[in-house]
Amino acid sequence: MRIGILTGGGDCPGLNAVIRAVVRTANGRYGDSIVGFRDGWRGLLEDRKVQIQNDDRIDRLLTKGGTMLGTARVNPDKLQAGIEQIKQTLDDNGVEVLIPIGGEGTLTAARWLSESGVDVVGVPKTIDNDIDCTDVTFGHDTALTIATDAIDRLHTTAESHQRVMLVEVMGRHAGWIAVNAGLASGAHLTLIPEQPFDVDEVCRLVKRRFQHGDSHFICVVAEGATPKAGSMTLREGGIDEFGHKIFTGVAQQLGDEIQRRIGKEVRTTVLGHVQRGGTPTPYDRILATRFGVQAAEAAHAGKYGVMVALHGTTIDLVPLAEATRQLKTVPTDRYREAAAFFG
Repeated sequence: MRIGILTGGGDCPGLNAVIRAVVRTANGRYGDSIVGFRDGWRGLLEDRKVQIQNDDRIDRLLTKGGTMLGTARVNPDKLQAGIEQIKQTLDDNGVEVLIPIGGEGTLTAARWLSESGVDVVGVPKTIDNDIDCTDVTFGHDTALTIATDAIDRLHTTAESHQRVMLVEVMGRHAGWIAVNAGLASGAHLTLIPEQPFDVDEVCRLVKRRFQHGDSHFICVVAEGATPKAGSMTLREGGIDEFGHKIFTGVAQQLGDEIQRRIGKEVRTTVLGHVQRGGTPTPYDRILATRFGVQAAEAAHAGKYGVMVALHGTTIDLVPLAEATRQLKTVPTDRYREAAAFFG
């Protein structure tokens, strides 16, 4: 069998571990050949490929962040319009099964291909942990570890200067990094996209903490957090070429508003791409490896149109149509657990 593989969307710790696992399983167990397409779906549209060998270089991928194949974003309309071109590229290269590794956009494109007759096995990745039908995605644990370590460090400098610290983390539509990092680091408030915040309430919590004699206030803010209507107005950033909302820095704008309203010194830290760079944690290496092994096994079992998923401690297969129906967001009761420590 000849298997194609690509990594789409944003980079994520653990991508290389999946590639390694697919190659070692498919080639080592079944003698398959593996062709990688460079820069995600763009590589398929432009027929840019590389033969991946099962050698020492593959083994060294386990601990390496990023992706050996490169990645890129493609406008969804362009991608959907290029389905026939993608199918032609797969045929020209003798690819019998495609294993795309990616988030919501990549898995949606995988579903489109599956519906048009291509044999596909998807692998979910995202540091945001917002892919439905799987308990967790690889990359999230690494991002959470990095964010928690950063907030731990900010506690000490905030205490020293009696400051309010706002820490902006990734999370466009889902606040999993924020809510988990807030809990893990003992933050005094967490703001997520699923729960619009009231600036007056934020200011009340800040003032109350200092009035009680505490020396600092740490607030974790997901990049997609938004204020309640009438609470404050965020600058508009428009929409980028991929159909994504352009964020304008909610933490900095909230910090300015807090400082204006209550006169307390505020500092903002934006963690940004630091969260998804570097070496994956052991948990993410293991999960990514298990996903890769099971994706290769599914390909040989003829189980297509599916995504590998973690349920408890077991790797299962779920239909791509089901996995891409909606995003997995933070439920209200989960946020209420975190809210017990606010203030």
